[in-house]
Amino acid sequence: MTAAGTRVAVVTGAGRGIGAAIARRLAGDGLAVMVSDIDPSTAQEVAQEITDAGGQAASTATDVADRDACSALVAATRERFGSIDVMVANAGIAQVKTLREVTPEDLQRMLGVNVGGVLWCLQAASEAMIEQGRGGKIINAASIAGHQGFDHLGHYSASKFAVRALTQAAAKELAGHQITVNAYCPGIVGTTMWDEIDQGLGGYLGTGKGEALAQYSQLIALGRVQTPEDVASFVSYLASRDADYMTGQAVMIDGGIVMV
Repeated sequence: MTAAGTRVAVVTGAGRGIGAAIARRLAGDGLAVMVSDIDPSTAQEVAQEITDAGGQAASTATDVADRDACSALVAATRERFGSIDVMVANAGIAQVKTLREVTPEDLQRMLGVNVGGVLWCLQAASEAMIEQGRGGKIINAASIAGHQGFDHLGHYSASKFAVRALTQAAAKELAGHQITVNAYCPGIVGTTMWDEIDQGLGGYLGTGKGEALAQYSQLIALGRVQTPEDVASFVSYLASRDADYMTGQAVMIDGGIVMV
């Protein structure tokens, strides 16, 4: 259990990359954090980093495509820390393929993780927040690909458009319970996911390692590849009380690639 007044966050996909940066940042903001990842070892490592730095954290393994697993994640968080105030549904996957090549298995996996994972976390977190009766914040991982469909990433883009729809609908449905629902939309981030995208694009573009990333990075107005900490800083705002009057938004945090 946490001390009275300590807010509690869950971050999925927090064993590496953007999720790990979000978990560290929220812990630095004073929140107790349940670090969740499909890989239990990476989740445990991030939680240990946080506790070693003086923060409060625990870890658990979760496959967010499994609805029951997401319910168990929220239950474990409440058992460990006493409540849940912030849900960051960050876990996601990407795959580089043309739409003509996407198989039923590809689509099922993409939607199961990127859309189902957001929906199941949203359901479990909102149920707990309504029961607690003091509102809360649900924050979903979208993407610039949720505002603009990208070639070779069509089914990924479709999954992120769906996250925007879930975010808007949930914001309307949960507003009466003082639960805000927003999404963050990163661009080209220096993570292992983008290393995999770079490699996949190379097969279509005829580029070598790092070349597709460099080519796409030319689109960034601010002139540098995004860091996970850039994203975490914005999520910190969404999780804070400064964002209490913001809901239903899917905000670009991409250095100026897609401007709306």
